[in-house]
Amino acid sequence: MGSKEHVVRKNRTLIHAGTIIDYYQDEMELPNGNTEIWDFVQHRKGAACIVPMTDDGKVLLVRQFRPALERYTWEIPAGQKDSVGEDPLVCAKRELREETGYDSNQIEKLLSLQSTVAFCNEAIEVYLAKDIYPVGEQQLDDAEAIDYKLWDIEEVLAWIDSGKMEDGKTIAGILAALRRI
Repeated sequence: MGSKEHVVRKNRTLIHAGTIIDYYQDEMELPNGNTEIWDFVQHRKGAACIVPMTDDGKVLLVRQFRPALERYTWEIPAGQKDSVGEDPLVCAKRELREETGYDSNQIEKLLSLQSTVAFCNEAIEVYLAKDIYPVGEQQLDDAEAIDYKLWDIEEVLAWIDSGKMEDGKTIAGILAALRRI
């Protein structure tokens, strides 16, 4: 390594303000003195997700369409916080109930993760809900169409091992949950 190890942002330009994220281009000065344009995506509020598990070791996953992949995926329940200051535990519990109609009295934090550190600052808090139980119907937003199903954990682990499961928060959450329990 050279003596100058710092990358410095010289300028940030807002390219597009979205509903959840803002897209910027940053002019960056590199340690060698050259400048480059880097993309940066700012997630406005952060998010939370939850690994819901039954007392007999099944995991509850939700299925929804993901436009970035142009297909449906199976994931753990997750969602954006209502505000920057919202307690992520409140968000995770809300998403569990809204997306699945399940609840738990045994929820604990598993980990914090940054979803895509190369260009995005989205922070996600990950929780484990043990001994989940149904409490009613889903409470979906008008724009949501979400199915849910209980899966044997061995089947989900096989999806992870085979590459069939690709969602980072889901993979991290499930593996962390299994280490915890």
